[in-house]
Amino acid sequence: MDPTPSPPPPFGVHLVTSGGSSAELALLVRSLAAARVVALDAEWKPRRRGGPAAGDGAPPAPAPAPPPQFPTVTLLQVACRGSSGGDGGERSGCQVFVVDLLAVPLADLWAPLRELFERPDVLKLGFRFKQDLVYLSATFAAALGCDARFGKVESFLDVTNVYYYLKGHDKQKRLPKETKSLATICEELLNVALSKELQCSDWSYRPLSEGQIQYAAADAYYLLDIFDLFQQKIRTEGKCSPTTELNTDGHCSPEAIECSSSAYEIHYDGYLTSIVTKYSEQILLTESDTKPRSSRRKDKQKVPTNAKCNAKVDCSIEWQGPPPWDPSIGGDGYPKFLCDVMIEGLAKHLRCVGIDAAIPSSKKPEPRDLLNQTYKEGRILLTRDVKLLKYQYLASNQVYRVKSLLKHDQLAEVIDTFQLKISEDKLMSRCTKCNGSFIQKPLTLEEAVEASKGFQVIPSCLFNRNLEFWKCTDCNQLYWEGTQYHNAVQKFLSLCNISD
Repeated sequence: MDPTPSPPPPFGVHLVTSGGSSAELALLVRSLAAARVVALDAEWKPRRRGGPAAGDGAPPAPAPAPPPQFPTVTLLQVACRGSSGGDGGERSGCQVFVVDLLAVPLADLWAPLRELFERPDVLKLGFRFKQDLVYLSATFAAALGCDARFGKVESFLDVTNVYYYLKGHDKQKRLPKETKSLATICEELLNVALSKELQCSDWSYRPLSEGQIQYAAADAYYLLDIFDLFQQKIRTEGKCSPTTELNTDGHCSPEAIECSSSAYEIHYDGYLTSIVTKYSEQILLTESDTKPRSSRRKDKQKVPTNAKCNAKVDCSIEWQGPPPWDPSIGGDGYPKFLCDVMIEGLAKHLRCVGIDAAIPSSKKPEPRDLLNQTYKEGRILLTRDVKLLKYQYLASNQVYRVKSLLKHDQLAEVIDTFQLKISEDKLMSRCTKCNGSFIQKPLTLEEAVEASKGFQVIPSCLFNRNLEFWKCTDCNQLYWEGTQYHNAVQKFLSLCNISD
């Protein structure tokens, strides 16, 4: 089943953009103080490597490089959950905050964050959070002085470890070197698709877009949902038990209930304490963690032995043409693309406008596999991975690096670069699931119901409507011209500048 698009966190997002006595900052501080579980994430402006190209002749002596610096963290995401749902919420409730570190005085945040990090009774969740902590510590130290560094995080649980526990990984064996991405973990455990289109956006630019805010909040919010699965499993397996004493009938004693607002809170706090004791760890920053490491690759660059090697690593990102489908070189005139795993969303957009757009046959293809598929099928490989460009000599003039970040912009870029002709009758003419084509004749309702048995459920609300159904010849997926179809047609009419 395809993962559902990630909805906005159901308890809303508090955007903290000012300090002092602001209501949002005060709510954040209260929530941190009352929380028993806190999920954390951070964003910073991605760094672009590279410099100006050398001119002709002998290059001048290079100027001394500036000392490396850590990126400045510009956004901190916090999702808090208390023993009974936080500040007046339900048991499963939480508060989600997106804190603008470029707007909020860091002096107002330092003490609450340090207290949170060092409290052993509060479980902190994160995804590879040590790097975030290093950058966050450097950001506070740069603004407030070296004494403002964060040296450790007590009671921390990495979601990567949770994932492998839920997947039944043997504790006696080492974890795989290639860890899963958070998007992959959310898709496998929660059936939620986290879009990563905005991951490399400029997080220092203000104002933040609504998409950036929701993206940032979701990264912290879904850590709590993953922890819930972990907690349910260990309780089911009986590997942790609440620390509160129970009567012989399995209920809390009256004395224990008087000490808390409810027996639920006692069980929750007891199980949580047991989880913290048994499964959490400590993040401890050492002296070496406070010093950025210079890139060693610059000193170890291999010098090409001949001009042929230089041609092999030509990383030009401009399209030269012509494409392999060009009739002037024997092509059939039908554009065909292969979108690598980084831009699979673009493949679906291209299919929606009637363009043949395949994706790799494996989730982690090798560069040669991509180029072999590109060459054999007469496609153009679309990618955002600069490293792939150095292999383009294996499939001459069949690799193009997409410069745009968002899917809509990527679609417009590809249409413009390759001068694709998009017409209204081609919209929604390919299967968005597998890239297949539809059968020529539409199906009646009776034929569609028969074709869907054991494969796809047709909503009963469609039975009394005079609709045409279309079937993919490759994967047998059924489509009909409902509300989603018409909305999609209008969207792509606008994106492709097609007049009605």
